[in-house]
Amino acid sequence: MFLSSRSENMLFGMGNPLLDISAVVDKDFLDKFEELVKRNKVEYHAGGSTQNSVKIAQWMIQKPHKVATFFGCIGTDHFGEILKKKAEEAHVDAHYYEQNEEPTGTCAACITGDNRSLVANLAAANCYKKEKHLDLDGNWELVEKAKVYYIAGFFLTVSPESILKVAKHASDKNKIFCMNLSAPFISQFFKEPLMKVMPYVDILFGNETEAATFAKELGFETDDIAEIAKKTQNLPKENTKRQRVVVFTQGKDDAVATKVTMFPVVDIDQNDIVDTNGAGDSFVGGFLSALVQERPLEECIRAGHYAANIIIKRVGCTFPEKPDFH
Repeated sequence: MFLSSRSENMLFGMGNPLLDISAVVDKDFLDKFEELVKRNKVEYHAGGSTQNSVKIAQWMIQKPHKVATFFGCIGTDHFGEILKKKAEEAHVDAHYYEQNEEPTGTCAACITGDNRSLVANLAAANCYKKEKHLDLDGNWELVEKAKVYYIAGFFLTVSPESILKVAKHASDKNKIFCMNLSAPFISQFFKEPLMKVMPYVDILFGNETEAATFAKELGFETDDIAEIAKKTQNLPKENTKRQRVVVFTQGKDDAVATKVTMFPVVDIDQNDIVDTNGAGDSFVGGFLSALVQERPLEECIRAGHYAANIIIKRVGCTFPEKPDFH
């Protein structure tokens, strides 16, 4: 087992850190975004896809704290200070690259009744620089300490060279490198950097829509999710000591994974679903929490389903104080 009471930095994530800002607003407000934090009672959370996942993984593990290390770029501003505080409260070991050219990225969730509008501004998240952060000796040492790596596909739009450096390290050292297809536009418009990283991917995540788009872009000529998973598993791979695992979620339907086929989701009353936006990130976070403890694939997927089931009953990617997962 990777974890001990003193172990730290077992999981490494890198991506686009966003300060999630939630507020209940009226409809007239949606076109006046700047007034959000002035006029309304807001909640702040450390967000962004990868940071959500490592935050969930840490929550599932509970202790030791700071099992998960996260890299990303923020601004030297008020929101950046709040983001650092929120990451600390989530017990994530965040080491941000801080710069003053762009403000900290934000994602505002404006809630009107049962509807939710997301307004994202990547800003500083787009400014991550490999040579100014990842390549620094102290930071790279943190990367080398990790056993499991996870980066969402969104980061391909920011620093593919950073992803490749981490992915190659994982492959060379026979560690586990995980990635997420993240959104259909990644396969469509960032196919070249995605396919440069793919040979180093040990575990690939995605949902059924992302899987279908990926298959179309690669000419798989099938829309069967299980078949797409098998074809993706068989794509060229650098580290032949590990067979690639592909995990595709399908909302309320069974998750599809290579090696073993279908995994049922946790039953939930549709009336209990509050917000599905964080479901994918949460599934990955739950999965990673079991993975760093060297649990079998079945357990990883069960942990993923549990985490997603908890988070979709709440607004935003938030969770109760402690998990009830056995």
